[in-house]
Amino acid sequence: MKLFSTLRGYRLEYLPRDIFSGIIIAAVSIPIAMGYAQIAGLPAVYGLYGSVFPILLFALFSTSKQFIFGVDATPAALVGGAIAAHGFSAGSEQAMLYIPMVALFTGLWLLLFYALKADRIVDFISTPVMGGFISGIAVTIIFMQVPKLMGGMAGRGEILELSRHIWNTLPFINWLSLAMGVGALVLLILAKKFIPKFPMAIVIMALGVASTVFFHVDEYGVPLLTAVEPGLPHIFIPQFHRVDITHAAGRGLMVAVVVMAETLLAENNFASKNGYKLNIRQEILACAAGNLAAAAVGCCPANGSISRTSMNEQYGGRTQGVSLTAAAAMVVILLTATGFIGYLPVPVLTAIVISALLNVVEGHLAVRLFKVSRAEFYIFMAAGAGVLCMGTIYGVLIGIILSFVAMILKATNPPRAFQGMVPGRMGYYDLSKNRFAYPVEHVLIYRFSEDMFFANMKILLKDIESGVKEDTRVVVLDAGAVNSMDFTAADSIEMLEKSLDRQGIRLYITGHDDRINEQMRHLGIGHLIERGRVRRNILAALLDAGIGVPCRLDMPKEDKKRLKRLGE
Repeated sequence: MKLFSTLRGYRLEYLPRDIFSGIIIAAVSIPIAMGYAQIAGLPAVYGLYGSVFPILLFALFSTSKQFIFGVDATPAALVGGAIAAHGFSAGSEQAMLYIPMVALFTGLWLLLFYALKADRIVDFISTPVMGGFISGIAVTIIFMQVPKLMGGMAGRGEILELSRHIWNTLPFINWLSLAMGVGALVLLILAKKFIPKFPMAIVIMALGVASTVFFHVDEYGVPLLTAVEPGLPHIFIPQFHRVDITHAAGRGLMVAVVVMAETLLAENNFASKNGYKLNIRQEILACAAGNLAAAAVGCCPANGSISRTSMNEQYGGRTQGVSLTAAAAMVVILLTATGFIGYLPVPVLTAIVISALLNVVEGHLAVRLFKVSRAEFYIFMAAGAGVLCMGTIYGVLIGIILSFVAMILKATNPPRAFQGMVPGRMGYYDLSKNRFAYPVEHVLIYRFSEDMFFANMKILLKDIESGVKEDTRVVVLDAGAVNSMDFTAADSIEMLEKSLDRQGIRLYITGHDDRINEQMRHLGIGHLIERGRVRRNILAALLDAGIGVPCRLDMPKEDKKRLKRLGE
């Protein structure tokens, strides 16, 4: 294991961009991290606390040259949903004890994943499930934040409760607060489109502070953030006896899986795009270290930040020196410049958070899935709707269950076709897709393009039984795309062979590799091999059955001879 691996062989030419990018990341993290801390149910300053040591610990172990770690939307939403389910008020003593415990268990679960080499678990979370899950969380948080634009309090619960809360807030709108929030949001969206490299969030934050200093917007009912005393965070001492350990550990497990999946998927994307390699397993350790550091300062679980990493990429950061610079800049802010926080209008901060969350909603993925795969589009929507309507846990479960259902349905309705020949051409072609293809006389050729197992054998048997005609003498099962079979499949093949044999029809199995032969022997149908009913290709089966070379007179003699040689 190498520590600070991205700093090995460091070049002086990297320093200016790493420092500049680090300062920008720190500045942008101020409003975003404070907003996410509030979403999690902590005072806003804990977002700044979570932008120091967690980033440092992640940079210590990470092999990613670009990725930025810190307080982020998804873990904050998961924790915020947990405290709402428990009935804890944001910032209450119960929340302040519970939230760091979730971060602690998140780090411990990630350490276990690291020890178990569980990085491959990401391969079992499909893109539609993860996209729907994250999008559902982002939309939920946006609905939570909408009342704060109007000068009210954040909502809780699922979409129905949140919509009801927004409706109940409408009669008490503070119009100045709404104008400031919506105006800030419009500016952020426009800047993102036309000047994406410009740190507009910092400008918006500065304008918000200026509106308080010079125009005293708080006197007109616009809420401000609570002032923060300067200084670094205190060490959090876990109080296991005052927290429901089972719930904290369970929520920590969910957060750990999401952190690992989201971070590793995003890191792989950036590494592939920019041409460097990752030690995936060590990235899990880096995430674990970052979350243990978050727990140590009383913060919520932390995660890799896609938005801040994209900004780092835009400004040319080359190593984790960016993270070190960002952490150092945040320390300076905490020690000397926290006074401005008490002047920051809540609707302005809310607009910055909503703007960041709009990037998290994967609408482009939904559009792409709708065009290319309706089944996966429905999985995406179901996972998102599950989060919106029933909460994060049920959203994940619904998405994963639907993924398995889709996989099973796909396997139980495999690509398959009856095949024939085309005049003047070699090979065998789908009779339903080629108008020039004709069936070989007295022969049924059936290609099955899926592994044979208990759930799809009824389809195979039904297809062949319905395809057999009175003059059929030979059935050829082309298993060239079959890589495995189970016990049920072997029994079904044996029953099919006996049924056809009673009708005077020979069954041949062709095209598969030696692994299938070994499985057939192991599963008790090796006698088909010994009796010559397993052949390497279709032509060999036809010649063995006495059908001869299946061709028309218009085929050149050279091709006829070649076909015969292939079957020998």
